[in-house]
Amino acid sequence: MGSTDRRQFLEAIATVGAMTTLSGSISATSRSSGARWPKLTGSPVLDSLHPVIEHSRDVRTHIEKVVEVAQWMAYEELAMPDYQLPFGGEKDSADDLIDFILTADCVDTAFTDFSSHVKFQVDYAGRHWSDSDALFACMKRAMDNGIPILDGKFLAQVTRPELERIFAGNIELPMLDEKMQVWHQVGSVLAEKYNGRFHNFVKSCPPRLYDNGAGIIDRMVVEFPRFNDVSAYDGATIKFYKLPQLGIWLAYSALRKNNQFALEDTGKMTAFADYIVPVALRLLGIVSYSTQLEHAINTYQMVPRDSRQEVEIRAHCIYATALLCEEVNKIRPQDQQIIIPQIDARLWTHYHTTWWPHHLTKTIMY
Repeated sequence: MGSTDRRQFLEAIATVGAMTTLSGSISATSRSSGARWPKLTGSPVLDSLHPVIEHSRDVRTHIEKVVEVAQWMAYEELAMPDYQLPFGGEKDSADDLIDFILTADCVDTAFTDFSSHVKFQVDYAGRHWSDSDALFACMKRAMDNGIPILDGKFLAQVTRPELERIFAGNIELPMLDEKMQVWHQVGSVLAEKYNGRFHNFVKSCPPRLYDNGAGIIDRMVVEFPRFNDVSAYDGATIKFYKLPQLGIWLAYSALRKNNQFALEDTGKMTAFADYIVPVALRLLGIVSYSTQLEHAINTYQMVPRDSRQEVEIRAHCIYATALLCEEVNKIRPQDQQIIIPQIDARLWTHYHTTWWPHHLTKTIMY
């Protein structure tokens, strides 16, 4: 199918509503102020979403579909993910791995060109890497070439030509200028306070995500403003914290087997609200969009950062995955209970290379 034909196909779906669960107007009567809420407590992210879920205009979560999908997903392995990082061999220390993951996490955003809709990809070490995997591959390639990419002093002064060489791929890495500014800001903090390395920051925190303002995520969003992923919605502050949660989750997933990364409250993590997981939820029928929003996505129109539609997409991503995790755990035995990031990983790994369009929002937050 050519690009023109595919666009016409997608427009037809959005306009005609051929896939009932994917489109259709969401009227005021379909929004309920008594929305069912996940039992998970103590997550500042999930706790902040009430205004959005209860008053959404363009996005809806279908509880009956959550239950239906859980009926088969509960029987999948849903193991703790083993992310294919091109780093973390026997010679690499836990400190180095934390540095690598969190340095990459700072710029782990926007991998689809906003004009051509082509995804960033690269070949490295005999493999083809796409999206954020390609970012990791480029960073490892830079390290192989002796570039001190994990050092805060280097990050604080890295130039655009240097970044062009580091991230050479099939296209220019989207939002390269913004990512350079992010590394400048983060690198300056690391150099000034943590001897240039992220692992020193992590070691200065208690082994908890949230701890009355002293937890790892609590401090990340304050000390590194690029991680303060929040939006306003009807006067309320909605917390998403996609990148700080994701970075710590990746480090924990990679190091937990050898007890090299203690984390006492992993159950308070939510999904990492991005571009891809909402696509999975939409194609599974768990969420649906208004005709207007569906059409905007399928015709590659920009959905502005902090707009009502963008906030609703991300909020329902977090809400729906929390409910799905809850329903899955109702079915699974006690010794095979899971946490929300395992649902996120299941959806992301199956859909991050799909040709179905995701919403386009130009932001450094995801």
